[in-house]
Amino acid sequence: MGGDEPASIALYVHWPYCARICPYCDFNVVRDRGRSAQQALLVDAILADLEAQSALTGPRRLASIFFGGGTPSLMAPEAVAAVIARAKALFPPRCDIEITLEANPTDAEAGRYAALADAGINRLSMGVQSFDDSALKFLGRDHSAAEARRAIDLAARAFPRLSIDLIYARPGQSVADWQAELTAALDLGFEHVSPYQLTIEGTTAFGRAVARGAWTPPDEDLAAALYEATQDTLEAAGFEAYEVSNHARDIAARSSHNLHVWRGGDYLGLGPGAHGRITLPRGRTATVAARRIDDYIAGVAAGSPWAEHDLLSPTDADEEHVLLGLRTVEGVPLLLLQRLGLSTANGPLADLMEGGFVHLTDGRIAATATGRPVLDAVLKALLT
Repeated sequence: MGGDEPASIALYVHWPYCARICPYCDFNVVRDRGRSAQQALLVDAILADLEAQSALTGPRRLASIFFGGGTPSLMAPEAVAAVIARAKALFPPRCDIEITLEANPTDAEAGRYAALADAGINRLSMGVQSFDDSALKFLGRDHSAAEARRAIDLAARAFPRLSIDLIYARPGQSVADWQAELTAALDLGFEHVSPYQLTIEGTTAFGRAVARGAWTPPDEDLAAALYEATQDTLEAAGFEAYEVSNHARDIAARSSHNLHVWRGGDYLGLGPGAHGRITLPRGRTATVAARRIDDYIAGVAAGSPWAEHDLLSPTDADEEHVLLGLRTVEGVPLLLLQRLGLSTANGPLADLMEGGFVHLTDGRIAATATGRPVLDAVLKALLT
């Protein structure tokens, strides 16, 4: 890369609308019913926000776009196309880039896949979550297992790359049940799998249900056994855990957008509640957009869409890089840890290496198979 080549930047676009709110979800989402006028205003605000933030960052090369939510497969395809076109005009990419959209596999949304592909989406991340109808009902999903399979067939025709999200550690789920379900998903041809352990957040419907004793999540031993079964099943099928919750068949199947973020790259957060990280003349800045949709729209119009924008100190930026980078199989440069006062000779880094939780290879520190299941504790030892 030449010295005058602009740095790369990615886009995260948050579409907050959902057909229904899942009981485990603590994201910034709302029901989409009766909000068509507001949605049109939100699209205009996202485009205006993109223009304004591009003026702050200056010339950049577009690395990737990720439409998340919420349920961005409910977004009008022409609106998706407009965001993609504006982004490419403002940040001309060097080559074809990954453009991901999260989708639910209901029949209604699957009918939009071809239009979304025409709009520029080339990677679909499908929130299937389970192929068991009773589990889907428990999880509050709108689709059935049969609908999911139909949607997957349509998606395979429309998009060159497919990823699937699955949720495990559900109450009553055995290791054998989960292995069978995961194997069935792999047989459908996905090249990227994101299996997530069901986590209970206190602010969600599930959190309230568990608090009142309506049901109990799996205990730690079963949850650990389910995690191990996940790793073993995917590894046996030829998938690499290139990040704690993301597995790919090969390097080409890895999510380039997520890797850009985990490697500490700049990205714009567009849409209500979206987070961003951008390098401005005064330094690396963490941004958070206003969470309420109307506040975000009004804020963009007034030139102040962010609810928060904090200048990160060099130490804060380095610590964040470690927090994200150690989630990946490639880890982080040893020099980064040394800037934080950590040494392979003594102290917490040396202790973690001796305990087999992290290893040093080619000047990089990465979590081991032993360290990844307890990564939160590893990071706490390193950074506190």
